[in-house]
Amino acid sequence: MVFGGKGANQAVAAIRAKGDVAYIAKVGNDLFGKNMKNHFEREGFRQDLILTDVNEPTGIAQIFVSKKGENSIAVAPGANMKLLPKDIEPFTDLIINAKVVLLQLETPLETVEYIADIAYQNNVKLILNPAPAQKLSENLLKKVWLITPNETEASLLTGIEVTDNQSAEKAANCLLQLGIRNVIVTLGKNGSLLSNEKGVQHFKAFQVEAVDSTAAGDVFNGTLATAITNEEPLTKAINFAAAAAAISVTKEGAQPSIPTRKEIDNFLAKHKAT
Repeated sequence: MVFGGKGANQAVAAIRAKGDVAYIAKVGNDLFGKNMKNHFEREGFRQDLILTDVNEPTGIAQIFVSKKGENSIAVAPGANMKLLPKDIEPFTDLIINAKVVLLQLETPLETVEYIADIAYQNNVKLILNPAPAQKLSENLLKKVWLITPNETEASLLTGIEVTDNQSAEKAANCLLQLGIRNVIVTLGKNGSLLSNEKGVQHFKAFQVEAVDSTAAGDVFNGTLATAITNEEPLTKAINFAAAAAAISVTKEGAQPSIPTRKEIDNFLAKHKAT
């Protein structure tokens, strides 16, 4: 048993990369929840932002990993799906004063939309990792500054089957037409692409021996957000995030695989994307 969860993975990735992180979450009033709160405290998160639901258990997941390092995940979301707009309301100032707000879809869509509205109205950069994959409204998508779908998520959002760079570019262009400012389509071992008003740029992946791809996307998003808050250009932020994700797939588990800033810097000093 190891700590995980999309939001938690992304927050831990951001804080280990030396980000200044305010992480809002909800756990159950059970052993898993108490253990997670202790873990979050050790990582450096504010305890008043880790809420407890007295009726629902802490979210858990069963993860199967193939010999190639690929995974299949079954999630019982529990208290995750009880993180509601009323829970977020007391912390509105944190959203308004943030440089970046990072969201994913393992919380209720109404909560995602509520936070997106606050960020949009206050000109806060909103990064949306649209995972687990689901359809999203144009009203939500137009408020997104940066979206980071993988092939499956990009396909679902646009109706364009993403199988290669060309189809990824078409899907990214479709998302830009909805009003999103920047699109990063992550392509696993094939790297990623960035599409915005400046055009399209492809990024190759770092070649490593994959052991377990669990949380790689979360690591990418969390470290990407940290780099953006440090006002790095998107191209440099993507390279930084790709290095962190590459490190993570060489280790087993979700949060145990998340690298520190020192590990990322050392990796970048020794490797180039190929």
